Amino acid sequence: MNYEKYDDMVFIFDHPLIQHKISLLRDKNTNTKEFRELVSEIAMLMGYEVTRDLPLQEVEIETPIGMAKTNVLSGKKVGIVPILRAGLGMVDGMLHLLPMIKVGHIGLYRDHETLEPVEYYCKLPEDAIEREMIVLDPMLATGGSASAAINFLKQRGITHIKLMCLIAAPEGIKRVRDDHDDVQIFCAQVDEGLNDTAYIVPGLGDAGDRLYGTK
Repeated sequence: MNYEKYDDMVFIFDHPLIQHKISLLRDKNTNTKEFRELVSEIAMLMGYEVTRDLPLQEVEIETPIGMAKTNVLSGKKVGIVPILRAGLGMVDGMLHLLPMIKVGHIGLYRDHETLEPVEYYCKLPEDAIEREMIVLDPMLATGGSASAAINFLKQRGITHIKLMCLIAAPEGIKRVRDDHDDVQIFCAQVDEGLNDTAYIVPGLGDAGDRLYGTK
């Protein structure tokens, strides 16, 4: 497998292609178009491993030469849930890998008084409760938004959840692990920590701004 275990529920990818593309993603000189393409490519590469445990079933297929016994996905349903807005950048990569998956969306904002995440939008597949849902968020900083998104899914009866991010801070990992010890976390790299404004150091800046050319 192309990842190492941070602990029993946290997996850090060490595949050379992922590490190379993360380096390009960090570069402040990478433009919006390139940044967007890299996020999608990394998501697709990570998705290959995140879905490694999908079950298979044996079927018989007729080739141009004869009959063959081979394996196909057994029908386990998968869905992805990007956290708006930066999580949207990871959707296309996952859809290239698994075009049959369904996509939900969760939008959050932080209450200025309580500092707690508030849900302002949530649209999920009708059969989400039957699916393994993969939450997508490029940056796991404080972990507040990711933890809240997972909690919103659980409130809707969804029990099979994974979290996939590109870069994580130890503080964010701890928050999600403390709040949701049943959720696996997959990330490409774990950085030093957070600065005074809760940005990941060295990180890559604001993923949403770099994806969409805003400030």
